Amino acid sequence: MSTEVKVPALGESVSEASIGQWLKQPGDAVALDEPLVSLETDKVAIEVPAPAAGVMGAQLVKVGDTVAVGALIALIEAGSGAAATPAPVSAPVSAPVAAPAAVPVPVAEPQAAGDPVTLSPAVRRAVLEYGIDPASVKGTGKDGRLTKEDVLSAAAAKTAAPAAAASAPATPAAPVTPAATAASSGQRREERVKMTRMRQTIAKRLKSAQDTAALLTTFNDVDMSAVMAARDKFKDAFEKKHGVKLGFMSFFAKAACLALKDFPSVNAQIDGDEIVYFDYVDISVAVSAPGGLVVPVVRNADALSFAGIEKAIADLGKRAREGTLTMDDMKGGTFTISNGGVFGGLMSTPIINPPQSAVLGLHRIEDRPVVRGGEIVIRPMMYIALSYDHRLIDGREAVTALKTIKEAIEDPTRLLIDL
Repeated sequence: MSTEVKVPALGESVSEASIGQWLKQPGDAVALDEPLVSLETDKVAIEVPAPAAGVMGAQLVKVGDTVAVGALIALIEAGSGAAATPAPVSAPVSAPVAAPAAVPVPVAEPQAAGDPVTLSPAVRRAVLEYGIDPASVKGTGKDGRLTKEDVLSAAAAKTAAPAAAASAPATPAAPVTPAATAASSGQRREERVKMTRMRQTIAKRLKSAQDTAALLTTFNDVDMSAVMAARDKFKDAFEKKHGVKLGFMSFFAKAACLALKDFPSVNAQIDGDEIVYFDYVDISVAVSAPGGLVVPVVRNADALSFAGIEKAIADLGKRAREGTLTMDDMKGGTFTISNGGVFGGLMSTPIINPPQSAVLGLHRIEDRPVVRGGEIVIRPMMYIALSYDHRLIDGREAVTALKTIKEAIEDPTRLLIDL
């Protein structure tokens, strides 16, 4: 008797997804609720759990195929749940195991033929980024699955391999791959990789924002001295009491909420020929995830404490890196904060996240000479940018809103007295 595996509901307004990675292969033992396949939607990657225990049966779709909600994608056959037997090899092994050739020591012992290499979205991204063959790495996760740390360790060992290879004696019997031949001969190579569904959606949305909105960016710079002093003074006590680190994002989130309350159009959206104003602030926080940039939402940021904001951001960031964000985490949002400073960016013109009308861009902090009281002094400065839809937000409102954020950061007392 077979159990059908179907595409689950993916979230509001999401009707289809792409097959990203099969985590189980035909013949593999399957436990109840064990991940079978990773689906890529426009916003997040979702793992489909097994509806029953048994043995993985036929896979009815291939990696890269587009499937609709409710579509039948695989079967689970009844069985004892024994581990899969290796697939037959077309060419028989002609000799028993002999002494190994003098080649660089691999990162880990390769898995046997037929053994599945199960990759989560985060691990799959790391594998592609570092060019690691997952079959050559021994997983240390649950049921032998690869973790991101396994891939990073393999990448570090791979970097050291050329030096070891140079010192090892030549071995004529060692196999030479086309890639190795190309590298040794100095040939230039190209690789074509199909864009993931998420990357395609990011491209479409950002281009649509440019084509639809009247984008304009205003800049300012912020003296971070007061915030840095407050953070240094209270960070230990804050972490001890709330169990989360005190970062700069909570200061900017509270400062943004202050400005958005004073300038409602910066927190508004255009819907046809109407303007939608919100009496709450849901801040989308741009986070770099394995599949690309995602913007999970901190709900009711205006009503949260510093600790509440830091906990929400930490949780969303962790789940974004692990690839476990849900569609509900991504829905909504009235304003976005993007922190390019974590990557060392000095200045940028961020693009709004439709249908939102504005985005705040943060950048790196660096010591710069500034004039204070008629004297040149060194201060930790940050450039901040506010990109906005000029169809809805006038220049005066945008500039003044950004100035309000600047003043609140330079004098955090304003956050306490709502000034």
